[in-house]
Amino acid sequence: MPSIDNERGLFQAILDNAPIGIWMVDVRGKVQFVNRGFCDSTGITEAQFLAAGHYADVMPASVAASCLRSDRECLAQDSPHLSSEWLPFVDGREHLLEITKVRLHHDDGSIRGIIGLAADITERSEHEQQLKHMAHYDALTGVPNRVLLGDRLAQALARTKRDRGLMAVCHLDLDGFKPVNDRFGHGAGDKLLVEITRRIKEAVREDDTVARLGGDEFVVLLVGLQVPEECVGSLQRLLESIKQPIALNDTVLSISASIGVALYPDDEEDAETLLRHADQAMYVAKAAGKNRYHLFDPASDQRARSHHELLLQIRHGLAHGEFELYYQPKVEMRTRRLVGAEALLRWNHPQRGCLLPEEFLRAVENTELEIELGEWVIGSAMDQRRQWREAAFEIELSINISAYHLQSPGFVQRLKQSALDRGRLTDLRGLQIEVLETAALDDITRISGLIKACRELGVGFALDDFGTGYSSLTYLSKLDVDTLKIDQSFVRDMLDDKGDYAVVHGIIALARAFDMNIVAEGVENEALYQALLDMGCEVGQGHGIGQPMPAGELVNWRPRRMARV
Repeated sequence: MPSIDNERGLFQAILDNAPIGIWMVDVRGKVQFVNRGFCDSTGITEAQFLAAGHYADVMPASVAASCLRSDRECLAQDSPHLSSEWLPFVDGREHLLEITKVRLHHDDGSIRGIIGLAADITERSEHEQQLKHMAHYDALTGVPNRVLLGDRLAQALARTKRDRGLMAVCHLDLDGFKPVNDRFGHGAGDKLLVEITRRIKEAVREDDTVARLGGDEFVVLLVGLQVPEECVGSLQRLLESIKQPIALNDTVLSISASIGVALYPDDEEDAETLLRHADQAMYVAKAAGKNRYHLFDPASDQRARSHHELLLQIRHGLAHGEFELYYQPKVEMRTRRLVGAEALLRWNHPQRGCLLPEEFLRAVENTELEIELGEWVIGSAMDQRRQWREAAFEIELSINISAYHLQSPGFVQRLKQSALDRGRLTDLRGLQIEVLETAALDDITRISGLIKACRELGVGFALDDFGTGYSSLTYLSKLDVDTLKIDQSFVRDMLDDKGDYAVVHGIIALARAFDMNIVAEGVENEALYQALLDMGCEVGQGHGIGQPMPAGELVNWRPRRMARV
Protein backbone atom coordinates (compact mmCIF):
# COMPACT_ATOMS: atom_id res chain seq x y z
CA MET A 1 0.00 0.00 0.00
CA PRO A 2 1.22 3.56 -0.76
CA SER A 3 2.63 5.36 2.27
CA ILE A 4 1.08 8.48 3.76
CA ASP A 5 4.17 10.45 2.66
CA ASN A 6 3.69 9.27 -0.93
CA GLU A 7 0.03 10.32 -0.83
CA ARG A 8 0.96 13.73 0.55
CA GLY A 9 3.60 14.11 -2.16
CA LEU A 10 1.08 13.25 -4.86
CA PHE A 11 -1.46 15.67 -3.40
CA GLN A 12 1.20 18.40 -3.22
CA ALA A 13 2.20 17.78 -6.84
CA ILE A 14 -1.43 18.08 -7.95
CA LEU A 15 -1.85 21.38 -6.09
CA ASP A 16 1.43 22.79 -7.36
CA ASN A 17 0.64 21.99 -11.00
CA ALA A 18 -3.00 23.03 -10.96
CA PRO A 19 -3.80 25.67 -13.63
CA ILE A 20 -5.22 27.96 -10.92
CA GLY A 21 -3.76 29.67 -7.86
CA ILE A 22 -4.58 27.95 -4.57
CA TRP A 23 -3.84 29.19 -1.06
CA MET A 24 -5.06 29.01 2.53
CA VAL A 25 -4.87 31.68 5.23
CA ASP A 26 -5.97 31.62 8.85
CA VAL A 27 -8.48 34.09 10.26
CA ARG A 28 -5.66 36.60 10.80
CA GLY A 29 -4.56 36.42 7.16
CA LYS A 30 -1.36 34.46 7.74
CA VAL A 31 -0.58 32.08 4.88
CA GLN A 32 -0.75 28.39 5.76
CA PHE A 33 -0.31 27.10 2.23
CA VAL A 34 0.21 28.47 -1.27
CA ASN A 35 0.76 26.43 -4.43
CA ARG A 36 3.72 26.79 -6.74
CA GLY A 37 1.63 27.91 -9.73
CA PHE A 38 0.47 31.07 -7.91
CA CYS A 39 4.01 31.83 -6.73
CA ASP A 40 5.53 31.34 -10.17
CA SER A 41 2.89 33.58 -11.81
CA THR A 42 3.11 36.47 -9.34
CA GLY A 43 6.86 36.27 -8.62
CA ILE A 44 6.22 36.13 -4.85
CA THR A 45 8.02 33.14 -3.37
CA GLU A 46 6.47 30.62 -1.01
CA ALA A 47 8.98 31.72 1.67
CA GLN A 48 7.83 35.33 1.36
CA PHE A 49 4.20 34.33 1.75
CA LEU A 50 4.84 32.09 4.76
CA ALA A 51 7.06 34.66 6.51
CA ALA A 52 4.57 37.53 6.20
CA GLY A 53 2.34 38.37 9.15
CA HIS A 54 -0.49 38.95 6.72
CA TYR A 55 -0.38 37.87 3.09
CA ALA A 56 -1.53 41.35 1.98
CA ASP A 57 1.84 42.66 3.19
CA VAL A 58 3.63 40.98 0.26
CA MET A 59 0.93 41.59 -2.37
CA PRO A 60 1.19 44.58 -4.73
CA ALA A 61 -0.03 47.79 -3.10
CA SER A 62 -2.66 48.19 -5.85
CA VAL A 63 -4.57 45.11 -4.62
CA ALA A 64 -3.79 44.94 -0.89
CA ALA A 65 -6.85 46.90 0.23
CA SER A 66 -9.27 44.92 -1.94
CA CYS A 67 -7.75 41.63 -0.65
CA LEU A 68 -8.48 42.66 2.93
CA ARG A 69 -12.00 43.74 2.03
CA SER A 70 -12.86 40.52 0.22
CA ASP A 71 -11.49 38.47 3.16
CA ARG A 72 -13.77 40.31 5.57
CA GLU A 73 -16.76 39.78 3.31
CA CYS A 74 -15.95 36.08 2.94
CA LEU A 75 -15.66 35.57 6.69
CA ALA A 76 -19.02 37.31 7.16
CA GLN A 77 -21.02 35.11 4.77
CA ASP A 78 -21.86 31.41 4.52
CA SER A 79 -21.73 31.15 0.74
CA PRO A 80 -18.57 31.33 -1.40
CA HIS A 81 -17.30 34.84 -2.05
CA LEU A 82 -16.68 35.78 -5.70
CA SER A 83 -14.57 38.68 -6.94
CA SER A 84 -12.20 39.66 -9.74
CA GLU A 85 -8.84 41.37 -9.52
CA TRP A 86 -6.20 42.68 -11.92
CA LEU A 87 -2.82 41.42 -10.70
CA PRO A 88 0.64 42.06 -12.21
CA PHE A 89 2.42 38.85 -13.27
CA VAL A 90 6.06 38.16 -13.89
CA ASP A 91 5.47 38.39 -17.66
CA GLY A 92 5.07 42.15 -17.25
CA ARG A 93 1.34 42.19 -17.95
CA GLU A 94 -1.60 42.60 -15.65
CA HIS A 95 -3.83 39.52 -15.60
CA LEU A 96 -7.48 39.40 -14.68
CA LEU A 97 -8.12 36.79 -11.99
CA GLU A 98 -11.51 35.36 -11.11
CA ILE A 99 -11.21 34.67 -7.37
CA THR A 100 -13.37 32.35 -5.27
CA LYS A 101 -12.95 32.36 -1.47
CA VAL A 102 -14.66 29.95 0.91
CA ARG A 103 -14.56 29.64 4.71
CA LEU A 104 -12.83 26.61 6.24
CA HIS A 105 -14.20 25.36 9.59
CA HIS A 106 -12.87 23.33 12.55
CA ASP A 107 -14.73 20.23 13.62
CA ASP A 108 -16.50 22.29 16.27
CA GLY A 109 -17.82 24.68 13.64
CA SER A 110 -15.50 27.58 14.42
CA ILE A 111 -13.83 29.33 11.51
CA ARG A 112 -10.35 28.06 10.81
CA GLY A 113 -9.52 30.31 7.87
CA ILE A 114 -10.08 30.89 4.15
CA ILE A 115 -9.27 28.84 1.10
CA GLY A 116 -8.70 30.93 -2.04
CA LEU A 117 -8.84 29.83 -5.68
CA ALA A 118 -7.76 32.15 -8.52
CA ALA A 119 -8.38 31.38 -12.22
CA ASP A 120 -6.69 33.46 -14.93
CA ILE A 121 -9.50 34.70 -17.22
CA THR A 122 -7.48 37.33 -19.11
CA GLU A 123 -7.82 35.70 -22.51
CA ARG A 124 -11.51 35.06 -22.01
CA SER A 125 -12.04 38.66 -20.95
CA GLU A 126 -10.10 39.97 -23.93
CA HIS A 127 -12.11 37.73 -26.25
CA GLU A 128 -15.35 38.99 -24.73
CA GLN A 129 -14.16 42.56 -25.21
CA GLN A 130 -13.32 41.80 -28.83
CA LEU A 131 -16.78 40.34 -29.39
CA LYS A 132 -18.35 43.35 -27.70
CA HIS A 133 -16.27 45.68 -29.89
CA MET A 134 -17.22 43.75 -33.03
CA ALA A 135 -20.88 44.01 -32.07
CA HIS A 136 -20.70 47.78 -31.65
CA TYR A 137 -17.98 49.04 -34.01
CA ASP A 138 -17.48 48.89 -37.76
CA ALA A 139 -14.76 46.36 -38.56
CA LEU A 140 -13.28 48.38 -41.45
CA THR A 141 -13.22 51.94 -40.12
CA GLY A 142 -13.34 51.42 -36.35
CA VAL A 143 -16.18 53.91 -35.82
CA PRO A 144 -19.50 52.98 -34.16
CA ASN A 145 -21.83 50.82 -36.22
CA ARG A 146 -25.61 50.97 -36.51
CA VAL A 147 -26.11 49.21 -33.13
CA LEU A 148 -23.93 51.59 -31.12
CA LEU A 149 -25.31 54.55 -33.07
CA GLY A 150 -28.73 53.77 -31.61
CA ASP A 151 -27.32 54.04 -28.07
CA ARG A 152 -25.36 57.21 -28.87
CA LEU A 153 -28.41 58.83 -30.48
CA ALA A 154 -30.60 58.02 -27.45
CA GLN A 155 -27.97 59.54 -25.13
CA ALA A 156 -27.61 62.61 -27.35
CA LEU A 157 -31.37 63.17 -27.38
CA ALA A 158 -31.56 62.89 -23.59
CA ARG A 159 -28.66 65.32 -23.19
CA THR A 160 -30.16 67.82 -25.65
CA LYS A 161 -33.53 67.73 -23.87
CA ARG A 162 -31.83 68.20 -20.50
CA ASP A 163 -29.64 71.08 -21.66
CA ARG A 164 -32.37 72.65 -23.82
CA GLY A 165 -29.87 72.80 -26.66
CA LEU A 166 -29.74 71.73 -30.30
CA MET A 167 -28.45 68.62 -32.03
CA ALA A 168 -28.15 67.61 -35.67
CA VAL A 169 -28.55 64.13 -37.16
CA CYS A 170 -26.59 64.10 -40.43
CA HIS A 171 -26.91 61.28 -42.98
CA LEU A 172 -23.89 61.33 -45.29
CA ASP A 173 -23.65 59.39 -48.56
CA LEU A 174 -20.63 59.51 -50.87
CA ASP A 175 -21.21 60.62 -54.46
CA GLY A 176 -19.88 58.23 -57.09
CA PHE A 177 -18.43 55.61 -54.76
CA LYS A 178 -19.84 52.61 -56.63
CA PRO A 179 -17.99 53.35 -59.91
CA VAL A 180 -14.74 53.65 -57.94
CA ASN A 181 -15.41 50.29 -56.29
CA ASP A 182 -16.26 48.68 -59.63
CA ARG A 183 -13.25 50.13 -61.42
CA PHE A 184 -10.49 49.68 -58.84
CA GLY A 185 -11.86 46.79 -56.77
CA HIS A 186 -13.16 46.39 -53.22
CA GLY A 187 -9.68 46.65 -51.68
CA ALA A 188 -9.23 50.13 -53.10
CA GLY A 189 -12.80 50.99 -52.11
CA ASP A 190 -12.02 49.98 -48.52
CA LYS A 191 -8.93 52.23 -48.47
CA LEU A 192 -11.07 55.09 -49.73
CA LEU A 193 -13.66 54.52 -46.98
CA VAL A 194 -10.96 54.45 -44.29
CA GLU A 195 -9.53 57.76 -45.56
CA ILE A 196 -12.98 59.37 -45.79
CA THR A 197 -13.74 58.24 -42.22
CA ARG A 198 -10.53 59.84 -41.00
CA ARG A 199 -11.47 63.11 -42.68
CA ILE A 200 -14.99 63.08 -41.24
CA LYS A 201 -13.63 62.52 -37.71
CA GLU A 202 -11.14 65.37 -38.10
CA ALA A 203 -13.85 67.74 -39.34
CA VAL A 204 -16.11 67.35 -36.28
CA ARG A 205 -15.59 67.83 -32.55
CA GLU A 206 -14.51 65.16 -30.09
CA ASP A 207 -17.96 65.01 -28.46
CA ASP A 208 -19.67 64.38 -31.79
CA THR A 209 -20.34 60.84 -33.01
CA VAL A 210 -19.28 59.44 -36.39
CA ALA A 211 -20.91 56.11 -37.30
CA ARG A 212 -20.88 53.97 -40.44
CA LEU A 213 -24.15 52.34 -41.45
CA GLY A 214 -22.51 50.21 -44.13
CA GLY A 215 -21.29 50.69 -47.70
CA ASP A 216 -20.59 54.40 -48.26
CA GLU A 217 -23.23 55.64 -45.80
CA PHE A 218 -22.33 57.44 -42.57
CA VAL A 219 -24.22 59.21 -39.80
CA VAL A 220 -22.74 62.12 -37.87
CA LEU A 221 -24.33 63.34 -34.63
CA LEU A 222 -23.49 66.97 -33.90
CA VAL A 223 -24.31 67.59 -30.22
CA GLY A 224 -24.16 70.49 -27.80
CA LEU A 225 -25.15 73.09 -30.41
CA GLN A 226 -26.53 76.44 -29.32
CA VAL A 227 -27.54 77.94 -32.67
CA PRO A 228 -28.15 76.38 -36.11
CA GLU A 229 -25.19 78.28 -37.57
CA GLU A 230 -22.83 76.00 -35.62
CA CYS A 231 -24.25 73.06 -37.53
CA VAL A 232 -23.77 74.85 -40.86
CA GLY A 233 -20.09 75.42 -40.11
CA SER A 234 -19.54 71.74 -39.36
CA LEU A 235 -21.35 70.69 -42.54
CA GLN A 236 -19.26 73.02 -44.69
CA ARG A 237 -16.06 71.65 -43.13
CA LEU A 238 -17.23 68.11 -43.84
CA LEU A 239 -17.98 68.82 -47.51
CA GLU A 240 -14.70 70.70 -48.00
CA SER A 241 -12.61 68.00 -46.34
CA ILE A 242 -14.19 65.08 -48.19
CA LYS A 243 -13.86 66.58 -51.67
CA GLN A 244 -10.09 67.06 -51.42
CA PRO A 245 -8.18 64.82 -53.89
CA ILE A 246 -7.32 61.30 -52.73
CA ALA A 247 -4.37 59.28 -54.07
CA LEU A 248 -5.51 55.73 -54.79
CA ASN A 249 -3.63 53.05 -56.75
CA ASP A 250 -1.45 55.58 -58.61
CA THR A 251 -4.59 57.55 -59.46
CA VAL A 252 -5.78 60.78 -57.91
CA LEU A 253 -9.54 60.78 -57.32
CA SER A 254 -11.95 63.44 -56.21
CA ILE A 255 -15.09 62.30 -54.46
CA SER A 256 -17.81 64.33 -52.81
CA ALA A 257 -20.67 63.74 -50.39
CA SER A 258 -24.37 64.52 -50.14
CA ILE A 259 -25.59 65.23 -46.60
CA GLY A 260 -29.12 65.27 -45.25
CA VAL A 261 -29.73 66.94 -41.89
CA ALA A 262 -32.52 66.71 -39.31
CA LEU A 263 -32.30 69.29 -36.50
CA TYR A 264 -33.68 68.59 -33.02
CA PRO A 265 -35.82 70.07 -31.45
CA ASP A 266 -36.84 71.93 -34.66
CA ASP A 267 -37.72 68.48 -35.96
CA GLU A 268 -39.24 67.24 -32.69
CA GLU A 269 -39.33 63.53 -33.40
CA ASP A 270 -37.97 60.32 -31.93
CA ALA A 271 -34.58 58.83 -32.83
CA GLU A 272 -35.85 56.55 -35.58
CA THR A 273 -37.82 59.34 -37.27
CA LEU A 274 -34.87 61.76 -37.09
CA LEU A 275 -32.70 59.21 -38.89
CA ARG A 276 -35.36 58.70 -41.54
CA HIS A 277 -35.79 62.44 -42.05
CA ALA A 278 -32.01 62.88 -42.39
CA ASP A 279 -31.96 60.07 -44.95
CA GLN A 280 -34.75 61.71 -46.95
CA ALA A 281 -32.99 65.08 -46.85
CA MET A 282 -29.81 63.39 -48.13
CA TYR A 283 -31.65 62.22 -51.27
CA VAL A 284 -32.83 65.78 -51.83
CA ALA A 285 -29.21 66.99 -51.59
CA LYS A 286 -28.10 64.32 -54.06
CA ALA A 287 -30.89 65.18 -56.51
CA ALA A 288 -30.00 68.88 -56.25
CA GLY A 289 -26.51 68.28 -57.66
CA LYS A 290 -24.51 66.45 -54.97
CA ASN A 291 -21.58 67.87 -52.93
CA ARG A 292 -24.03 69.75 -50.73
CA TYR A 293 -26.23 69.45 -47.65
CA HIS A 294 -29.97 69.82 -47.26
CA LEU A 295 -31.98 70.47 -44.10
CA PHE A 296 -35.11 68.38 -43.72
CA ASP A 297 -38.43 70.15 -44.09
CA PRO A 298 -42.03 68.85 -44.42
CA ALA A 299 -42.19 69.68 -48.13
CA SER A 300 -39.11 67.59 -48.89
CA ASP A 301 -40.56 64.84 -46.70
CA GLN A 302 -43.67 64.74 -48.88
CA ARG A 303 -41.56 64.66 -52.05
CA ALA A 304 -39.47 61.82 -50.63
CA ARG A 305 -42.61 59.88 -49.72
CA SER A 306 -43.93 60.42 -53.23
CA HIS A 307 -40.60 59.30 -54.70
CA HIS A 308 -40.59 56.16 -52.58
CA GLU A 309 -44.18 55.39 -53.53
CA LEU A 310 -43.32 55.86 -57.21
CA LEU A 311 -40.42 53.39 -56.91
CA LEU A 312 -42.75 50.84 -55.34
CA GLN A 313 -45.27 51.34 -58.14
CA ILE A 314 -42.58 50.96 -60.81
CA ARG A 315 -41.33 47.74 -59.27
CA HIS A 316 -44.92 46.45 -59.01
CA GLY A 317 -45.57 47.43 -62.62
CA LEU A 318 -42.45 45.64 -63.82
CA ALA A 319 -43.49 42.49 -61.99
CA HIS A 320 -47.07 42.61 -63.31
CA GLY A 321 -46.55 43.33 -67.00
CA GLU A 322 -47.55 46.99 -67.01
CA PHE A 323 -44.62 48.11 -69.19
CA GLU A 324 -44.66 48.00 -72.98
CA LEU A 325 -42.38 49.00 -75.84
CA TYR A 326 -43.65 51.37 -78.50
CA TYR A 327 -41.73 51.69 -81.76
CA GLN A 328 -41.02 54.89 -83.67
CA PRO A 329 -40.15 54.32 -87.34
CA LYS A 330 -36.93 55.46 -89.00
CA VAL A 331 -37.03 55.95 -92.76
CA GLU A 332 -34.39 56.19 -95.44
CA MET A 333 -34.95 59.77 -96.49
CA ARG A 334 -34.14 59.31 -100.16
CA THR A 335 -36.64 56.46 -100.70
CA ARG A 336 -38.96 56.98 -97.68
CA ARG A 337 -38.48 53.25 -97.01
CA LEU A 338 -38.80 51.92 -93.44
CA VAL A 339 -35.32 50.82 -92.37
CA GLY A 340 -35.50 50.75 -88.59
CA ALA A 341 -37.31 51.66 -85.41
CA GLU A 342 -36.46 52.98 -81.97
CA ALA A 343 -37.97 51.11 -79.02
CA LEU A 344 -39.48 53.58 -76.55
CA LEU A 345 -40.65 52.60 -73.09
CA ARG A 346 -44.25 53.15 -72.04
CA TRP A 347 -45.92 52.43 -68.70
CA ASN A 348 -49.57 51.43 -68.82
CA HIS A 349 -50.34 52.70 -65.34
CA PRO A 350 -53.59 51.26 -63.95
CA GLN A 351 -54.78 54.69 -62.68
CA ARG A 352 -52.84 57.29 -64.69
CA GLY A 353 -52.98 55.68 -68.12
CA CYS A 354 -50.09 55.47 -70.60
CA LEU A 355 -47.07 57.29 -69.15
CA LEU A 356 -44.05 58.55 -71.11
CA PRO A 357 -40.49 57.87 -69.84
CA GLU A 358 -39.98 61.44 -68.63
CA GLU A 359 -42.80 60.87 -66.13
CA PHE A 360 -41.04 58.04 -64.28
CA LEU A 361 -37.48 57.29 -65.44
CA ARG A 362 -35.85 60.11 -63.46
CA ALA A 363 -37.00 58.41 -60.24
CA VAL A 364 -34.87 55.32 -60.96
CA GLU A 365 -31.70 57.02 -62.22
CA ASN A 366 -28.49 55.37 -61.00
CA THR A 367 -30.34 52.67 -59.07
CA GLU A 368 -30.65 48.90 -59.37
CA LEU A 369 -34.21 49.45 -60.57
CA GLU A 370 -32.87 51.38 -63.56
CA ILE A 371 -30.79 48.31 -64.45
CA GLU A 372 -33.80 46.00 -64.00
CA LEU A 373 -35.89 48.17 -66.33
CA GLY A 374 -33.04 48.27 -68.85
CA GLU A 375 -32.69 44.48 -68.78
CA TRP A 376 -36.44 44.18 -69.37
CA VAL A 377 -36.15 46.51 -72.38
CA ILE A 378 -33.31 44.43 -73.85
CA GLY A 379 -35.16 41.15 -73.39
CA SER A 380 -38.46 42.53 -74.75
CA ALA A 381 -36.74 44.06 -77.80
CA MET A 382 -35.04 40.72 -78.57
CA ASP A 383 -38.33 38.87 -78.26
CA GLN A 384 -40.02 41.37 -80.57
CA ARG A 385 -37.29 41.09 -83.21
CA ARG A 386 -37.68 37.30 -83.16
CA GLN A 387 -41.43 37.58 -83.67
CA TRP A 388 -40.95 40.03 -86.54
CA ARG A 389 -38.30 37.83 -88.13
CA GLU A 390 -40.64 34.84 -88.00
CA ALA A 391 -43.19 37.03 -89.82
CA ALA A 392 -40.54 37.93 -92.46
CA PHE A 393 -40.33 41.50 -91.12
CA GLU A 394 -36.64 42.40 -90.68
CA ILE A 395 -35.52 45.88 -89.60
CA GLU A 396 -32.81 47.34 -87.36
CA LEU A 397 -34.10 47.93 -83.84
CA SER A 398 -32.47 50.45 -81.50
CA ILE A 399 -32.88 50.57 -77.73
CA ASN A 400 -31.90 53.25 -75.22
CA ILE A 401 -29.45 52.16 -72.51
CA SER A 402 -28.27 54.49 -69.73
CA ALA A 403 -24.56 54.89 -69.03
CA TYR A 404 -25.17 53.57 -65.50
CA HIS A 405 -26.71 50.37 -66.90
CA LEU A 406 -24.05 50.05 -69.60
CA GLN A 407 -21.27 50.32 -67.00
CA SER A 408 -22.91 47.94 -64.51
CA PRO A 409 -20.81 44.83 -63.74
CA GLY A 410 -21.42 41.99 -66.19
CA PHE A 411 -23.41 44.01 -68.75
CA VAL A 412 -21.77 42.46 -71.81
CA GLN A 413 -22.05 38.94 -70.43
CA ARG A 414 -25.73 39.44 -69.56
CA LEU A 415 -26.39 40.77 -73.06
CA LYS A 416 -24.73 37.72 -74.57
CA GLN A 417 -26.59 35.35 -72.25
CA SER A 418 -29.91 37.03 -73.04
CA ALA A 419 -29.38 36.23 -76.73
CA LEU A 420 -28.28 32.65 -75.98
CA ASP A 421 -31.36 32.11 -73.80
CA ARG A 422 -33.47 33.05 -76.81
CA GLY A 423 -31.74 30.59 -79.10
CA ARG A 424 -29.09 32.34 -81.18
CA LEU A 425 -26.20 34.69 -80.49
CA THR A 426 -26.60 36.01 -84.05
CA ASP A 427 -29.90 37.55 -82.93
CA LEU A 428 -27.81 40.44 -81.61
CA ARG A 429 -27.05 41.48 -85.19
CA GLY A 430 -29.55 44.13 -86.16
CA LEU A 431 -29.80 45.38 -82.57
CA GLN A 432 -28.46 48.87 -81.91
CA ILE A 433 -27.82 50.47 -78.53
CA GLU A 434 -28.31 54.21 -78.21
CA VAL A 435 -26.38 55.96 -75.47
CA LEU A 436 -26.45 59.69 -74.73
CA GLU A 437 -23.42 61.57 -75.99
CA THR A 438 -23.06 63.42 -72.67
CA ALA A 439 -23.12 60.13 -70.74
CA ALA A 440 -20.56 58.51 -73.04
CA LEU A 441 -18.09 61.31 -72.40
CA ASP A 442 -18.22 60.89 -68.60
CA ASP A 443 -15.77 57.98 -68.76
CA ILE A 444 -14.59 57.83 -72.35
CA THR A 445 -12.06 55.04 -71.83
CA ARG A 446 -14.44 52.68 -70.07
CA ILE A 447 -17.40 53.38 -72.35
CA SER A 448 -15.18 52.84 -75.38
CA GLY A 449 -14.14 49.41 -74.09
CA LEU A 450 -17.75 48.40 -73.46
CA ILE A 451 -18.81 49.55 -76.92
CA LYS A 452 -16.01 47.52 -78.48
CA ALA A 453 -17.01 44.38 -76.52
CA CYS A 454 -20.66 44.76 -77.57
CA ARG A 455 -19.74 45.34 -81.22
CA GLU A 456 -17.79 42.09 -81.20
CA LEU A 457 -21.15 40.42 -80.47
CA GLY A 458 -22.69 42.15 -83.48
CA VAL A 459 -24.44 44.96 -81.61
CA GLY A 460 -24.42 48.41 -83.21
CA PHE A 461 -24.04 51.69 -81.32
CA ALA A 462 -25.43 55.18 -81.81
CA LEU A 463 -24.57 58.39 -80.00
CA ASP A 464 -27.96 59.87 -79.10
CA ASP A 465 -28.70 63.60 -78.82
CA PHE A 466 -25.43 64.32 -80.61
CA GLY A 467 -24.40 67.96 -80.50
CA THR A 468 -25.70 68.63 -76.98
CA GLY A 469 -22.39 67.60 -75.39
CA TYR A 470 -18.86 68.82 -75.91
CA SER A 471 -17.30 66.15 -78.07
CA SER A 472 -13.92 66.77 -79.57
CA LEU A 473 -12.71 65.01 -82.69
CA THR A 474 -10.29 63.09 -80.48
CA TYR A 475 -13.10 61.73 -78.31
CA LEU A 476 -15.22 60.87 -81.33
CA SER A 477 -12.38 58.91 -82.89
CA LYS A 478 -12.10 56.79 -79.72
CA LEU A 479 -15.76 55.76 -79.75
CA ASP A 480 -16.41 52.88 -82.14
CA VAL A 481 -20.00 53.89 -82.94
CA ASP A 482 -21.99 53.34 -86.16
CA THR A 483 -24.33 56.25 -85.99
CA LEU A 484 -24.69 59.86 -84.88
CA LYS A 485 -28.21 60.99 -84.01
CA ILE A 486 -28.73 64.73 -84.43
CA ASP A 487 -30.67 66.04 -81.46
CA GLN A 488 -34.15 67.30 -82.29
CA SER A 489 -33.47 70.61 -80.53
CA PHE A 490 -31.21 71.55 -83.48
CA VAL A 491 -33.40 70.06 -86.19
CA ARG A 492 -36.69 71.62 -85.06
CA ASP A 493 -35.60 75.26 -85.50
CA MET A 494 -32.85 74.92 -88.09
CA LEU A 495 -34.84 76.62 -90.85
CA ASP A 496 -35.24 79.75 -88.69
CA ASP A 497 -31.98 79.66 -86.72
CA LYS A 498 -28.72 79.95 -88.65
CA GLY A 499 -26.79 78.59 -85.70
CA ASP A 500 -28.88 75.42 -85.51
CA TYR A 501 -28.66 75.03 -89.29
CA ALA A 502 -24.88 75.26 -89.13
CA VAL A 503 -24.73 72.69 -86.30
CA VAL A 504 -26.86 70.20 -88.26
CA HIS A 505 -24.83 70.75 -91.42
CA GLY A 506 -21.59 70.33 -89.46
CA ILE A 507 -22.71 67.07 -87.78
CA ILE A 508 -23.65 65.57 -91.15
CA ALA A 509 -20.23 66.51 -92.54
CA LEU A 510 -18.58 65.08 -89.41
CA ALA A 511 -20.43 61.77 -89.82
CA ARG A 512 -19.26 61.52 -93.41
CA ALA A 513 -15.67 62.23 -92.40
CA PHE A 514 -15.76 59.42 -89.80
CA ASP A 515 -17.71 57.09 -92.12
CA MET A 516 -20.67 56.98 -89.74
CA ASN A 517 -24.38 56.80 -90.42
CA ILE A 518 -26.52 59.79 -89.56
CA VAL A 519 -30.06 59.94 -88.16
CA ALA A 520 -31.96 63.20 -87.69
CA GLU A 521 -34.49 63.34 -84.87
CA GLY A 522 -37.40 65.76 -84.71
CA VAL A 523 -38.40 65.70 -88.38
CA GLU A 524 -41.84 67.31 -88.00
CA ASN A 525 -42.73 68.56 -91.49
CA GLU A 526 -41.94 68.28 -95.17
CA ALA A 527 -39.75 71.40 -95.23
CA LEU A 528 -37.42 69.99 -92.59
CA TYR A 529 -37.44 66.64 -94.33
CA GLN A 530 -36.42 68.17 -97.67
CA ALA A 531 -33.75 70.40 -96.13
CA LEU A 532 -32.15 67.44 -94.34
CA LEU A 533 -32.29 65.38 -97.51
CA ASP A 534 -30.57 68.20 -99.43
CA MET A 535 -27.82 68.27 -96.80
CA GLY A 536 -27.17 64.56 -97.33
CA CYS A 537 -28.88 63.20 -94.19
CA GLU A 538 -29.53 59.50 -94.66
CA VAL A 539 -32.21 58.56 -92.13
CA GLY A 540 -34.96 60.58 -90.47
CA GLN A 541 -37.17 60.07 -87.43
CA GLY A 542 -39.86 62.26 -85.91
CA HIS A 543 -43.57 62.79 -85.39
CA GLY A 544 -43.92 64.15 -88.93
CA ILE A 545 -42.69 60.79 -90.25
CA GLY A 546 -44.36 58.47 -87.79
CA GLN A 547 -45.56 58.48 -84.18
CA PRO A 548 -44.37 55.82 -81.69
CA MET A 549 -46.77 52.88 -81.95
CA PRO A 550 -47.38 49.37 -80.57
CA ALA A 551 -45.47 46.55 -82.23
CA GLY A 552 -48.48 45.19 -84.10
CA GLU A 553 -49.06 48.47 -85.91
CA LEU A 554 -45.49 48.88 -87.14
CA VAL A 555 -45.62 45.79 -89.38
CA ASN A 556 -48.35 47.36 -91.56
CA TRP A 557 -47.12 50.95 -91.23
CA ARG A 558 -46.47 53.00 -94.36
CA PRO A 559 -45.08 56.55 -94.37
CA ARG A 560 -47.49 59.31 -95.24
CA ARG A 561 -46.74 62.62 -96.94
CA MET A 562 -45.97 65.23 -94.33
CA ALA A 563 -47.54 68.63 -93.98
CA ARG A 564 -45.76 71.48 -95.74
CA VAL A 565 -44.97 74.71 -93.94
